Amino acid sequence: MQIESRIVKRLGMGAGLAALILAGSLAGRAAPKAKPLYAVADDAIVSESALRAAIDPLFEEKAMGQTRALLVLRDGAVIAERYAPGFGPDTKLLSWSMAKSVTGVLVGLMVADGRLALDAPVPVPAWSQPGDPRGTITLRQLLTMSSGIDHVEDGEPVTAGDTVRMLFQDGARDMAAYAEAKPLARAPGESFAYSTGSTMILSDLMTRMLTNSEAPDVRRRAMQTFIDGRLKAPGNLPSLTPEYDAHGTMIGGSILHMTARDYGRFGELLRRRGRTPAGHQILPEKWIDLMTMPSRRNPAYGLHIWLNRPSDISALMPGQAPESLFGCVGHNGQYILISPSQRLTVVRIGMSPRKEQRRAVRAGLARLMGLFPG
Repeated sequence: MQIESRIVKRLGMGAGLAALILAGSLAGRAAPKAKPLYAVADDAIVSESALRAAIDPLFEEKAMGQTRALLVLRDGAVIAERYAPGFGPDTKLLSWSMAKSVTGVLVGLMVADGRLALDAPVPVPAWSQPGDPRGTITLRQLLTMSSGIDHVEDGEPVTAGDTVRMLFQDGARDMAAYAEAKPLARAPGESFAYSTGSTMILSDLMTRMLTNSEAPDVRRRAMQTFIDGRLKAPGNLPSLTPEYDAHGTMIGGSILHMTARDYGRFGELLRRRGRTPAGHQILPEKWIDLMTMPSRRNPAYGLHIWLNRPSDISALMPGQAPESLFGCVGHNGQYILISPSQRLTVVRIGMSPRKEQRRAVRAGLARLMGLFPG
């Protein structure tokens, strides 16, 4: 979650890295030069002037970094929306690690289908040899970041981290194989260790539930068909655009794209407990309960989603917003915040590479959400 700022300084690391930085940091620059949209409604509970007073600092204070898009939904209705110049409602924005929560929903659909079981060892061929201790790792442990696999999310220098090596260097052609080849660093279920590699293993696992083929095009089509039919179309997420590695595995830990409005609709799907505004239950309520249940090794993390609970490792704002708040978080300050008690979903997309900037952003978002009762 703290990679991009260090990567940007090292663009000599390769063309693939430079391409992703252009995709993430410059996304939307080619958008039409229309006047930036800034619309705020008076929803009868919070005045327009109060909303603007909370929103403007998120765009205008340098201490926040750069906010590119902000969306506030209450009861599913847009009550505030603002974009930085060069961005707009049709701009597809890079998710970074918010993609993990989308992957978590897709896994939930496969569990509901009976393709996967939450507390059964995952069938990873690389771990199938008799006596391999990785063969005991369960789906729940991968989802709660407690698999025990020796993944180093961030390294110093940046090239020492597994995430950069997996996404852009020697692991890039088959990211899941890179992640699956790592040994255990600790016993499965023993401790929390945030890992993009774990999500890539889940992406590969889902693909192999859909096809036995190793052909990249077949793997991509199988996964994309599942996404389109089970989430993109029924969830009304027309801009949802996953990316795939050279082996045809969805890069479900870091790289998908949506507009701010579709990120908001995804957050609303979670707030509405898997039900669309039209009343269609496309994800079981029980899976939302499981996603938002504090995990054993980190109360601030559920099944591939962050919870607003006190913890040594937390990505939200405990003490500043309701405890029931949960959210999707991407490094450098990407947030989909869902507050069921306030009937709110808030999306913030931007570039805040320093820790103090992200703290300021979270405090600003907490002030904005604090305007609403509940």
